[in-house]
Amino acid sequence: MQIYNPISPVKTMVKIYPHLAFPVDSGVVEVKNIMYLTKEQESFTIWMKSLVFHSKGCTVFDSKGNLIYRVDNYNSKTCGNEVYFMDLCGKVLFTLRHKKLGLFKSWEGYNSTGTTRFRLRKNFKILPRDSSSSYKVVMGSRIADGDQQSWYKIVNRGSVFAIEDGSGRVIAEVKNKQSDISGMDLGKDVLTMMVEPQVDHSLIMGIVIAYSLTKCKL
Repeated sequence: MQIYNPISPVKTMVKIYPHLAFPVDSGVVEVKNIMYLTKEQESFTIWMKSLVFHSKGCTVFDSKGNLIYRVDNYNSKTCGNEVYFMDLCGKVLFTLRHKKLGLFKSWEGYNSTGTTRFRLRKNFKILPRDSSSSYKVVMGSRIADGDQQSWYKIVNRGSVFAIEDGSGRVIAEVKNKQSDISGMDLGKDVLTMMVEPQVDHSLIMGIVIAYSLTKCKL
């Protein structure tokens, strides 16, 4: 596998995350006992670039600058029908597949056993109450919409979007990342994701990727 190699990868990645905690040219690191549940509010940096040469995707860092997730879309076209969400070692956590049923389109996330973990689709409203758009995430394959623990909602308000649980509580928020020094945005392809305590950030990241795919950003 060829690793994505821009003109100056070290400078580019350090610019995105000033306190980079690992060498860019390091080999595969063995990761044990990864805990995906946040203990406190945590921030993550999402760089909408793949580490694989000639591939679309993104790279995710934790608050210490460690690379923890990567996403690769090996399809030659933007927004292919199948995208892989992996951990640092290349283990596939979710396979995201594009589904279409009549006029309705959705993205589904499958875990390593092939079981449907979630489905994401746009909410269609005849008379929207505000200018924001929203997407619904239903957990599992067949769960009643009335169960507040079985679904989430993505509310998009311009450059910021939030993920809410069934009770309306915000559990994650994503926006453009700003430089720690100047306070200026690092560009549309560099994002900050803030996740609340006691939340599975691997699931949240999977939902964020599915949402990005609906926008053809991968």
